[in-house]
Amino acid sequence: MSKREDIEKRTEELLKDVADKNSVKIYDVEYVKEGSDFFLRCYIDKEGGVTIDDCENVSREMSDLLDKNDYIDDAYILEVSSPGLGRSLKKDRHLEYSVGEEVEVKLFKPPEDSKQKEFTGILKSFDESTITVTIDNDTVFERKNIANIRLTLDF
Repeated sequence: MSKREDIEKRTEELLKDVADKNSVKIYDVEYVKEGSDFFLRCYIDKEGGVTIDDCENVSREMSDLLDKNDYIDDAYILEVSSPGLGRSLKKDRHLEYSVGEEVEVKLFKPPEDSKQKEFTGILKSFDESTITVTIDNDTVFERKNIANIRLTLDF
């Protein structure tokens, strides 16, 4: 397990009780370096969407727990937020929540029979190696070929 994965896993474990106490769900945790800064991002969600107060309450509690547990050697910035409307679907639990929703699929390169790399359709199903999206008919994408899959923004 990489340093990043270890930090994300340990943070998610800490976040479980905080999320339950604040009546929110953990959507994702990521530890990334952008420029010269490290960011520890905790994405939370709940039915009807999270509020600023939800983010503030979780952030305060997480900050205290992270200081107490002190397992991150780097200086970092803690961010707690909603995953947003056009959220990326990175994990199986994200896909599970989103079956039946409209998604955008971006591939690393177009399939051999097409020049198109971006597709929009309804997420039908998934397994460990494929994702099926209904466009005109069911289209199966190999997960290893997907650069990004996210919910579409529908206004």
